[in-house]
Amino acid sequence: MTDENILKIAVKAIDSKLGENIKVIKIDELTIIADYFIIANGNSNTQVKAIADEVEFKLSEAGLEPHRTEGYQGASWIVLDYVDVVIHIFHKDTRDFYDLERLWQDGTEIPAEDFLK
Repeated sequence: MTDENILKIAVKAIDSKLGENIKVIKIDELTIIADYFIIANGNSNTQVKAIADEVEFKLSEAGLEPHRTEGYQGASWIVLDYVDVVIHIFHKDTRDFYDLERLWQDGTEIPAEDFLK
């Protein structure tokens, strides 16, 4: 499965659970960690879990399982690692605190709307 397919499925899943402020950042020229980050947030721990669950479900339907997941216990920051695409689902307050977009501002942001068409 291509990175673009993963991005499209994940962004649509986040959007379907009313995830907010979805950012797709291409970071392949900055690090070997991953090629893309998806960053989004929910307004409660329950919504954060629901968003992460939906992303996992939709990608699993497409035949892709995460390499690793972290953060389900507290549900203020859940990370879904699909090797080339790492998905960060935050509680809004936690997202504001860590501000990953600022840390990865040298990456190339791709409008999430491109994946919702």
